[in-house]
Amino acid sequence: MINITFPDNSVKQFEAGVTPLQIAQSLSPQLAREVLAAAVNEQEWDLTRPIESDSTIKLFKWDDAEGKHAFWHSSAHLLAEALQELYPGVKFGIGPAIENGFYYDIDPNGHSITSADFPAIEAKMLELAKRNEAIVRADISKDDALKAFGDRGEEYKCELISELEDGHITTYTQGAFTDLCRGPHLPSTGVIKAAKVMSLAGAYWRGDEKRNQLVRVYGITFPKKKLLDEYLAMLEEAKKRDHRKLGKEMELFAFSTNVGAGLPLWLPKGAALRDRLEQFLRKIQKKYGYQQVITPHIGNKLLYVTSGHYAKYGKDSFQPIHTPQEGEEYMLKPMNCPHHCEIFKAYPRSYRELPLRLAEFGTVYRYEQTGELHGLTRVRGFTQDDAHIFCSPDQIKDEFLKVMDIIFYIFKALDFNNFEAQISLRDPKNKQKYIGSDENWHLAETAIIEACEEKGLKARKELGEAAFYGPKLDFMVKDAIGRRWQLGTIQVDYNLPERFQLEYTGADNQKHRPVMIHRAPFGSLERFVAVLLEHTAGKFPLWLSPDQAIILPISEKYNNYAYEVAKQLTAADVRVAVDDRNEKIGRKIRDNELRRIPYMLVVGEKEAENGEVSVRKQGEGDKGTMKIATFAEEIAHKVANLE
Repeated sequence: MINITFPDNSVKQFEAGVTPLQIAQSLSPQLAREVLAAAVNEQEWDLTRPIESDSTIKLFKWDDAEGKHAFWHSSAHLLAEALQELYPGVKFGIGPAIENGFYYDIDPNGHSITSADFPAIEAKMLELAKRNEAIVRADISKDDALKAFGDRGEEYKCELISELEDGHITTYTQGAFTDLCRGPHLPSTGVIKAAKVMSLAGAYWRGDEKRNQLVRVYGITFPKKKLLDEYLAMLEEAKKRDHRKLGKEMELFAFSTNVGAGLPLWLPKGAALRDRLEQFLRKIQKKYGYQQVITPHIGNKLLYVTSGHYAKYGKDSFQPIHTPQEGEEYMLKPMNCPHHCEIFKAYPRSYRELPLRLAEFGTVYRYEQTGELHGLTRVRGFTQDDAHIFCSPDQIKDEFLKVMDIIFYIFKALDFNNFEAQISLRDPKNKQKYIGSDENWHLAETAIIEACEEKGLKARKELGEAAFYGPKLDFMVKDAIGRRWQLGTIQVDYNLPERFQLEYTGADNQKHRPVMIHRAPFGSLERFVAVLLEHTAGKFPLWLSPDQAIILPISEKYNNYAYEVAKQLTAADVRVAVDDRNEKIGRKIRDNELRRIPYMLVVGEKEAENGEVSVRKQGEGDKGTMKIATFAEEIAHKVANLE
């Protein structure tokens, strides 16, 4: 008999050789029907793979990321099996699960595959899935693997096999299709009930443009047809919310090939929006004792060699700037942290100064590949709401709690109420991957866990996901249509204080090394604005909206009154514009609905006579007439309450 320990620390005995699926069946028939994957001793595990010794176990369903991963990984094999039947002789590269679905890189080997073939591929996938073929794992020697795949002319698989260690090679077979794979996979294909081929793309083998260009086939599958329908509806809604489309309609930002790819130009309304976000965070940071600093956009290359950023980001950065002085090189800064370390070193520091909280809206630069650039979410120049807290190890928990308060406040103010958190911890079985003492790691990890518990935050713990320099806490928000975005991160760092030899004098009059906490609630202003645009569909909260009201005179006759209203509202700190075009009022209303301005103030003869405005609210229509001062007071109240 062996002992199986469950996530709640309960222990049950089973016969050696029991499988995760049998364990699920012993707990509940419904669980057995819903379970898709397992982890045994924190290792991914097939549901039908035997467990031979005392172990811990986790069981995953569709709602778990691990469950989706196994489902979509198996679906990639199903796609390959379908392509093998439809296009005999096709050769296969790799086929992983991705965040939403999966892809498979294939060499068509003379076949032509276009979007017109998608329905046939989908039909073949579902035909194969209905056979409910068992997905069978097998251990295979390196020689046998090379022979088996070589006999089939699978040169891409043979190249991968040649790099693997003998004794650690596995294959998975379903029906007539066998693939080289580590797994894990579903027990069989029958749970796959809906399939959609999404797109085709070119992909060089192993990302090398000197190698063969393969066809990358993207797809997604679901255990229910309803889930596929909901996903496709979400994609349609996402097109309407695309921040690139909304940013153009709302005149927030632009790009110019003359300026350069991935370098956004913030237009007046967008710059005002950014400024309000900055002022919003500055006000919060002042309350929590942050000190604002400013650092240059460039730095000596040696600064980034010392920090390790040159080794990490050197190939993704703009190339060094050579000065007239022999051997002198500067770089556009890829990160703000090295500059803040130098600020800490500018004066001798005492324990009485800690924690020292330095904040900066610092612009950094990284040379992202052209094909990876995407609107504001992936750019080459971006501004981080960076802050670095220098503290002693026993201050980490309190600082974590305070940073979490800031992040929660921001999420609430911007209606990001649906979010998850992940605590990334060190792999206790592979400590050599990390720097810092066991004592400091224990202090930092315990501080993060206890801070989450104190806040009642149910955070997932992931062993082995910590950065080499320290543990971290990441926040993933779900937007209005269910997509997940990472916003907000808090990281503990023992690395940079060590590299820069940072010290403070302790109460014992001895020198001590501070701990550094990195923190960025927005992440970057560019990406945050993009996410906010798509989350709100451009309908920003009133306090943040570039224009809070637009005045619409019903004819040119009332333009003067419109500008008088604008003058009074501007004096009352209401952000307002006038649409004085010679257009019918219906056209003005339709056009300004598209601009997503919260309030439209229609003015004509009656309003001019009574010193009033006729109020229309975005998406809600007519709200009646009111005095100009009354409207201004209502706006002020809403803004004060971050509505």
